[in-house]
Amino acid sequence: MLPRLLLLICAPLCEPAELFLIASPSHPTEGSPVTLTCKMPFLQSSDAQFQFCFFRDTRALGPGWSSSPKLQIAAMWKEDTGSYWCEAQTMASKVLRSRRSQINVHRVPVADVSLETQPPGGQVMEGDRLVLICSVAMGTGDITFLWYKGAVGLNLQSKTQRSLTAEYEIPSVRESDAEQYYCVAENGYGPSPSGLVSITVRIPVSRPILMLRAPRAQAAVEDVLELHCEALRGSPPILYWFYHEDITLGSRSAPSGGGASFNLSLTEEHSGNYSCEANNGLGAQRSEAVTLNFTVPTGARSNHLTSGVIEGLLSTLGPATVALLFCYGLKRKIGRRSARDPLRSLPSPLPQEFTYLNSPTPGQLQPIYENEPREQSVAVHGRQQHSSEQKAVSITQKPWGHIWRTRFP
Repeated sequence: MLPRLLLLICAPLCEPAELFLIASPSHPTEGSPVTLTCKMPFLQSSDAQFQFCFFRDTRALGPGWSSSPKLQIAAMWKEDTGSYWCEAQTMASKVLRSRRSQINVHRVPVADVSLETQPPGGQVMEGDRLVLICSVAMGTGDITFLWYKGAVGLNLQSKTQRSLTAEYEIPSVRESDAEQYYCVAENGYGPSPSGLVSITVRIPVSRPILMLRAPRAQAAVEDVLELHCEALRGSPPILYWFYHEDITLGSRSAPSGGGASFNLSLTEEHSGNYSCEANNGLGAQRSEAVTLNFTVPTGARSNHLTSGVIEGLLSTLGPATVALLFCYGLKRKIGRRSARDPLRSLPSPLPQEFTYLNSPTPGQLQPIYENEPREQSVAVHGRQQHSSEQKAVSITQKPWGHIWRTRFP
């Protein structure tokens, strides 16, 4: 009787107690680790040998049955939210089950979204690679990243990944990629945009074109020649250099791009080849050479020489010149009287007069003859050629007040 009574009293104490599942932490956030412990109150591990297994909803977790009463979960995510429990199996194949515990995994909304560029600073050479990096300071779970171009917000690409950063790449940048960009990140709590980032595409200058502009069709000494140099492509500012036969004339800057001009007052030494060079810090380009040929105008020089000769003769001859002019006037007066009185004067050919134009060579004068048709004469290089009908012609020439009479055979 006594042994049976002792068994009845000790049976409840000798059987395994109820199992409990403990989660630490009990309210995890996404991405944080969790430890699950299957615990029996008042049971020492040396008292019996058990196998443990952990479950979520209807699925076993980890490696399955194990001798360890703990299970480490490296990171919990929103989809890991559910009902958890554990089981323990004795050596006699008796299975004990814990009560279910609801574990809710909390998601952290994205915050502090930023957009960065690689290379840094937002300046990139045409043809180089550009990377737009969208980042969030906090946020858990699957985050959707979106990239937009321009104030209108043209969507370029979207990515969904379990990461705090994502990248959008432009393999070869073009001039049209120069614009403002921004990105947006969201993980189910609404979109969060970044600030605007400006991208500047640096373009090397193209080969410039040089144009020469003169005030007349044929450039002459003392004309102002405009040298206009322009590179059709290239990021500003652009510095232009102007050359004459590889000798530097000067430079001009185009802060906003486009072309630049350099003015040059021509002298006799300015004939030759002209060129220009464009440089915006990304490489220099030289234009093709433009040749300028011009002649020194002789009209002004001849006028100057002729007036100088006349002034010198007048100052030298003085009274003699006045006397000659008086005699010439008297001669003309007598001639007019003879014309009115045919009995007093014999008929004679009319005098032929010509004037001198300025000659290209100083000191030489070229006459222009005004011939009457009935004489049938032609002026060639200052000499008179006559037809057979006219054997002699009397010509009156009047250079600088002198009276010369010339008879041709």
